[in-house]
Amino acid sequence: MGTAIVWFRRDLRLADHPALDAAARRHERILPVYIHAPGEEGAWAPGAASRWWLHHSLQVLQAALGRHHGALHLRTGASLDTLLALVEASGAEAVYWNRLYQPALVERDTRIKQVLRERGLEVASFDAALWRSPWQVLTKKDEPYRVFTPFWRNLRAQLGDTVESPLAVPTPLRLQALEGSIGLDALELLPTRDWADGFSTHWTPGEAGAVEALDTFADDALRGYAEQRDRPDRIGTSRLSPHLHFGEITPRMLHHALHQRLPPAVLAGKGCASFLREVGWRDFAHHVLFHFPHSAERNLDRRFDRYPWRDDGLALARWQRGRTGIPIVDAGMRELWATGWMHNRVRMIAASWLTKNMGQHWLHGARWFWDTLVDADLASNSLGWQWVAGSGVDAAPYFRIFNPVTQARRFDPDGTYIRRWVPELREAPKLLVHEPWLQDGFAASCGYPEPMLDIKASRQRALDGYDAIRSA
Repeated sequence: MGTAIVWFRRDLRLADHPALDAAARRHERILPVYIHAPGEEGAWAPGAASRWWLHHSLQVLQAALGRHHGALHLRTGASLDTLLALVEASGAEAVYWNRLYQPALVERDTRIKQVLRERGLEVASFDAALWRSPWQVLTKKDEPYRVFTPFWRNLRAQLGDTVESPLAVPTPLRLQALEGSIGLDALELLPTRDWADGFSTHWTPGEAGAVEALDTFADDALRGYAEQRDRPDRIGTSRLSPHLHFGEITPRMLHHALHQRLPPAVLAGKGCASFLREVGWRDFAHHVLFHFPHSAERNLDRRFDRYPWRDDGLALARWQRGRTGIPIVDAGMRELWATGWMHNRVRMIAASWLTKNMGQHWLHGARWFWDTLVDADLASNSLGWQWVAGSGVDAAPYFRIFNPVTQARRFDPDGTYIRRWVPELREAPKLLVHEPWLQDGFAASCGYPEPMLDIKASRQRALDGYDAIRSA
């Protein structure tokens, strides 16, 4: 039986953990390991907000393993070298992990698996983060999908009507101790500035926090999700994205939990169907990144390589700090800075303003979101930004340019969301909260900036740019 190393990565939970389950069934002892090696993630090492979440999620996982009379062994350094050293020190005969699909990590893990097997070790990796791995959902021609709807139709058919049961926490967990683990603080994940101090009032990282968030969503918002998920002025979304990204909960766990707690009428309703479709969109994002790994850096639609992007650092800084003079955009950017999260509808509006009205390359926005979102996920981030810019798979048509005023009036009709995050406009009358420039001098009297661009003129400039690359 011997010892198996379970290499934790973005699967920071004990339940529904295939690698942990396999180790518990096949081996006498388990050495749980986390290796901090951000340099191996290439240009997309975790951003500051993600590192904040990672610190607290690891802390929770450490406590959970402590309740099983063990500990999470923490190391820094090259993953392969560290694993080889741990194998020698522990006498382990097997190494197990759950798969990741980020291009740089796929290449790394393939190499590590090869070397460990050459050393005579048993090595196995498992599907755990998605409903289905990217190579399991293909067209009839065995090609990757480029459009979500047929992808979802295929995935939904594979899932069928039977809800898969998640794996239970292995019992007993026989954990092996090993000297040489470093302290969590030595990973230096927490920001040195105080900008993240407010995160803890909005989030509870860890497996228990994920379950609590799911319970709250199922009780309060799921029934009206289809109608309310686009309303930033209401609590109508699940806020499960960071928990899913760090693997504190899985699609299988949340799907099963909903079926366990909700009556059939609710499960068959539009709210549940719409929510599961959004979880499927996450699978689709990983599908696209896996099959088109360059999409994290380059336009999938190569015509956009010729688009006349602008490069204006001062304008970009105004967008980042929520000082564009467009209330709904500024509200979203300030929510992001304060909480590490932004409502999805507002993400699209803010992204459209940056790429289409401001004419900035979508990578500028993707990098800012990557550093400031607690749910920063390379697949979802890249797909979302290319969707808005019009340069990716299943992209928004080139002529779809969100009018931020129209969007705000539709989805934040009373200005509740704007008033919360743009305090300068808290006392603004309803007529002006979405368009403070309608009354001369009003914005200045509130200490709020005038619009950095004319909405109509900047929209036309974007259309002209699209026409140029379409005809080239």
